[in-house]
Amino acid sequence: MNNQAPKGILFDLDGVLYTGANPIAGAINAVNSIRASGMPCRFVTNTSTLSLASLNNKLTALGFSIPSGEIISAPQATLLYLKQQPHATCRLLLADDVKKDFDTLPQSATNPDYIVVGDIGNAWTYALLNDVFNALMNGAKIITIHKNKFWQTEQGLQMDIGGFVEALEYASGVKAMVIGKPSPEFFKIALDDLGLAPAEAMMVGDDIDVDVGGGQQVGLTGVLVKTGKYRQHYAEASAIRPDVLIDSVADLPQVLGL
Repeated sequence: MNNQAPKGILFDLDGVLYTGANPIAGAINAVNSIRASGMPCRFVTNTSTLSLASLNNKLTALGFSIPSGEIISAPQATLLYLKQQPHATCRLLLADDVKKDFDTLPQSATNPDYIVVGDIGNAWTYALLNDVFNALMNGAKIITIHKNKFWQTEQGLQMDIGGFVEALEYASGVKAMVIGKPSPEFFKIALDDLGLAPAEAMMVGDDIDVDVGGGQQVGLTGVLVKTGKYRQHYAEASAIRPDVLIDSVADLPQVLGL
């Protein structure tokens, strides 16, 4: 860890504070302890299956006391970007709950300017991929909430949307704009909200590529937890080395000296 103690913390959610419908052991107390110390926190997530309201409700139901204003989700960052584009017409490949946050945007299934890709589970089919491919060939742009390879579920690891996005990029030659982690712009949004420089904050996550590598790329201290999607063999094979490696977020207050 940097010699200087952090002035703020960015926390990933899924795999760090909870997995599925279960909080990580000790995570609630750890977050409460850190927030009670006065250290500012933001909770940054690529989760694209829940609207902001639903995500906040889930955290509350799990026992966390986190204000919605401290949650920065990739779908919200995507919405902010699209609102800045004049007269942008979208096709939303998003979970129904997340689509609620995008209701104010013009939408078209046949002639979109932007195709927005998030987690849609079993809705992926060859017909859908081919439909999107043809839209890209006709001039549409593609925005992906994130490009994660896989994630941890209560049933085990599951392939994430990154593979589908890669397939569309390969076939169409159109490069997707990635809004969520590890996009430097996403980390900048969170840091600006904290009012801190990258060297003054740390990123705590279970994904060595997206959380740790993405955070380190912009100058954050990268903290990797051995929960969620963490797999020792995958982490050891990576060229990325975390600044701090801990068993769980429950150990973070001790690392911070709280």
